[in-house]
Amino acid sequence: MADQTIPYTPLPVSIPPVSQEQLFSELQWTTLLSIASTVVPRIRSRGGSRSSSDKQVSKAVYDQALASLTAKIHDPDAGVIAAQYLAEDVSTNAAFRENIQRLFTTYVHQEGRNGISLILNVLNTRAGSLLLTGSMTPFQNQPFEVRENVFRGWETSRLKPLRAVFRALSAISRRTWIVTSPTALQAIGFPQVPAHGQPRDSHPFEFLGFPGGDRPEIIETDVVIVGSGCGGGVAAKNLAEAGHKVIVVEKAYQYSSRNFPMSFDQGFVSMFEGSGAVTTDDGTMGVFAGSVWGGGGTVNWSASLQTQGYVRQEWADGGLPFFTSMEFQNSLDRVCERIGASSEYTRHNHQNRVLLEGARKLGYSASAVPQNTGTHEHYCGHCTMGCHSAEKQGPTETYLADASKAGAQFIEGFHVDRVLFTNTKAGRVASGVEGTWTSRDAWCGQSGPTAIKRKVIINSKKVVVSCGTLQSPLLLLRSGIKNPQVGRNLHLHPVVIGGAVFDEETRPWEGAALTTVIDEFEDLDGHGHGVKVECLTMLPPAFLPAFTWRDGLDWKMWTAKLSHMAGFITLTKDRDTGRVYPDPVDGRLRIDYTPSVFDRKHIVEGIVTAAKVAYIAGAKEFRTSYRDMPPFVRPDPANTNSAEGTNNAALQAWISELRRKTPCDPERTMFASAHQMGTCRMGSSVRSSVVDPECQVWGTRGLYVMDASVFPSASGVNPMVTNMGIADWASQKLAKSLDKQMSKTRL
Repeated sequence: MADQTIPYTPLPVSIPPVSQEQLFSELQWTTLLSIASTVVPRIRSRGGSRSSSDKQVSKAVYDQALASLTAKIHDPDAGVIAAQYLAEDVSTNAAFRENIQRLFTTYVHQEGRNGISLILNVLNTRAGSLLLTGSMTPFQNQPFEVRENVFRGWETSRLKPLRAVFRALSAISRRTWIVTSPTALQAIGFPQVPAHGQPRDSHPFEFLGFPGGDRPEIIETDVVIVGSGCGGGVAAKNLAEAGHKVIVVEKAYQYSSRNFPMSFDQGFVSMFEGSGAVTTDDGTMGVFAGSVWGGGGTVNWSASLQTQGYVRQEWADGGLPFFTSMEFQNSLDRVCERIGASSEYTRHNHQNRVLLEGARKLGYSASAVPQNTGTHEHYCGHCTMGCHSAEKQGPTETYLADASKAGAQFIEGFHVDRVLFTNTKAGRVASGVEGTWTSRDAWCGQSGPTAIKRKVIINSKKVVVSCGTLQSPLLLLRSGIKNPQVGRNLHLHPVVIGGAVFDEETRPWEGAALTTVIDEFEDLDGHGHGVKVECLTMLPPAFLPAFTWRDGLDWKMWTAKLSHMAGFITLTKDRDTGRVYPDPVDGRLRIDYTPSVFDRKHIVEGIVTAAKVAYIAGAKEFRTSYRDMPPFVRPDPANTNSAEGTNNAALQAWISELRRKTPCDPERTMFASAHQMGTCRMGSSVRSSVVDPECQVWGTRGLYVMDASVFPSASGVNPMVTNMGIADWASQKLAKSLDKQMSKTRL
């Protein structure tokens, strides 16, 4: 049994000040906040409110909502908290506006900002308001009931920009509210600090720093590794332990376990690409990727699954026999041993027990998922915001720590602009990297009120790009790599999210998030494409905003049920692909990807599986992030031993309706991805890939990619171990190659 945590408060992390750029005019802000307060409104009893800006409900409905909320809140002042929760208005919350300002000025591309700004302007003209709302009265001056109906109508508008605004602002408003709300986490019962596990110190790292100056700082090394995640960390250890001088550079910053778990406002800004708000161009999918020291290994959910045989065979059949060799298996085993991957010490939480037991009752193939937590039980679900116990054996506690002990050096806050090349008779040879280093300024707590920026050039014999699937291709493009395959072949393991509500309290944020998997339907086409059903993190802003917004009261009541929920994802091995590319205005990441009909049909089977598992476990309600499916509400009291089981007529009718519809219409579904793969894929030919079978970029010498971007296709399992296994093998090959090169030089 995991220990109860000792009284503990994480050290705060200051985040960068919000840009003072004038994002919107005050009139635009008024309109935007009126939209947000339509999504997350103040709710009053019709007899007790005279404000037309409130969502007014009958006294009976209000009293029922208040009583339901009060019953779930474990606090002497439960009734007061429940009333404050219903009465909360986002438009008067200064932190809400500040968070929106940060999001749009820092993380939303210019095209997206212009689109929102245009709609806000149109809404403030008589003609525009008439076109978009059916009334010449500006949106913010219309009664709440009208605003709510207008906003709901935008979801199915014939005007695509309005549909996009509905999708964007409903999601942004809800997530921002959860992050900034003074009452939401109280109403949910969610604690900032995990209920289990003891805080422990993480590995101490030292980083190079530089004085200010106009001339570039120049450093010499054998190998520079760009990125500190799962691929880069493994490469750093192997190369440093082989006796080579190694420098690892990371655009983000390092934080101690004493900063963990971060609060949501700190954590998204400090540890996620795009503050955790990256979406595909069409807005159909949220894409979550780590951007912190240790990369995705710092914020992932510990799942440590090896590459399956049928995937390895698929890759071998594509001209890469290494993947069916014992060499690759040895690399997989080696990394699993180093990260302590095991299911021996796991204690499943409620939702993972539901998945296993549901699979057993339904006759589905299911198993425990190994965790990279060594000999620790690690009963903690907060690790998406960082592991306070340092029990999760991610790169910071294993490979980067090993690299440090072997003499590797590290630079944080270093954005690499391009890879440098030397032109020789043998072709282009990578000779280092050039970029901009930014010191920790006051908001990072070290070097003073003003950050130092310095151009830095690192000359090296070899360059390893390990920026991750989203950023590695952008660096190659900035460096003049012309291969048209760069950035293409993007796989995202698209998921739809399911939420089940139980009578009993489940506290789903307690216990490791993902310790079980149903793999019964992993091959639905006979070629290895299908779906797995897993559990996921139940941190409120990561889970709740994916679900369909129907109206403000429904949303607040759904949110407050989190303490009684279990969550599921339909992890799909996607056949069809997208791409990443640089924004034409400022070069930032853009993602072009929409789940195909082929892959969405498999997602539907995952939803059916999750619904059956929830039902057989006694759930009284089941929802998905697919708008066209109404919630399934159990018509009778739960009976997990009912003779009919999932043959229940109401459940079967719901499933039949799901299968009749267009499979998860992208316009009506919120997908999510925490796995990105393939944008610099490995292959046997330059015509179809970016790197050769040894991870060296085609058409260059000395330039390698070692991260999940080299996957030939989707891995079909959580990609960490596959990523590390490839990097282990490739970096050991590189170390031997470098030994030979240096031996020749000495001769």
